[in-house]
Amino acid sequence: MKKLLNSLYVTTQGSYLHKERETLVIEQERKKVFQLPIHSIGNIFCFGNIMVSPALMAFCGERNIGMSFLTEYGKFQCRVIGTQSGNVLLRRTQYRLADSNPHIPARLFVAAKITNCRQIVLKHQRNHGEDENLSSLAMQLKNNIKQLERKNDVEQIRGIEGDAAARYFANFQRLIMSEQQNDFLFSGRNKRPPLDPVNTLLSYAYTLLTYEVSSSLQAVGLDPYVGFLHADRPGRVSLALDMLEEFRAWWCDRFVLSLINRKQVKTRDFIREASGAIRMSDAFRKDFLTAWQEKKQEEITHPYLQEKIKIGLLPHVQANLFARWMRDDIEIYPPFYVR
Repeated sequence: MKKLLNSLYVTTQGSYLHKERETLVIEQERKKVFQLPIHSIGNIFCFGNIMVSPALMAFCGERNIGMSFLTEYGKFQCRVIGTQSGNVLLRRTQYRLADSNPHIPARLFVAAKITNCRQIVLKHQRNHGEDENLSSLAMQLKNNIKQLERKNDVEQIRGIEGDAAARYFANFQRLIMSEQQNDFLFSGRNKRPPLDPVNTLLSYAYTLLTYEVSSSLQAVGLDPYVGFLHADRPGRVSLALDMLEEFRAWWCDRFVLSLINRKQVKTRDFIREASGAIRMSDAFRKDFLTAWQEKKQEEITHPYLQEKIKIGLLPHVQANLFARWMRDDIEIYPPFYVR
């Protein structure tokens, strides 16, 4: 099993990252503040005005260490990508499937997403008592899953996914504990920019996980830019976004709900800009990333492999399973979902 490497999040503005032999060094105001072996790092995320030496970027490219650059508030800008790994025949198979039968993986991704959304609703019901609206939502999501059966048209699959997501987010407020609902009002999904604290947290989590999934796909030799559910678009990591659907509810939404319901985040942790956009304070962003790293260290039993793995390895495991399916090593791709 692959070892879970660390993800490094650099948020202090003006930081300078460079390489010293086999170590990564972070300097601030020309003073060394951090140093660690590069071989222990799997991904580096640079937020805002972060400077990186060309030598370090080249070294990360050679070692397949993901390096992503985002704005200070989490909007993706670019990635440093090394030599594509894996067999070109695997990517040719991926491209052929995307052109001929994209509905097959698209249906699997969406079925896993809706199943995981439904499980969150059912778990909330078990822990906090019956809620008529959530009971109705669980039934509607179950119907959405049934509607996916034998759907061979990607547009129809997208329509079912959109309907399920709209219903789910229309009831998302009910998953927030009553004592937190006044501070964390959620009236629907919005982004670019997010207009309330809940959407800010969700968008940030989705962004972080998208580029971890993208790095995992590239590491096994797949092309993260050619997907099945999400249409091809210049600069869009469509396959990473496809696979993200498996993790949105179970990983990101649950993580955000836990921060809110356990009162680990307060309204004072957010700043409203003149444009109306809501962003996290610098102090809380660090707390968020610390909690995110701790979450990745938790262990679960993988539902398909029946092995204990750390949550942070899930993108790598699913990317490997997808590649095995592409190579006909397994009969069908098993998306990640909880029962």
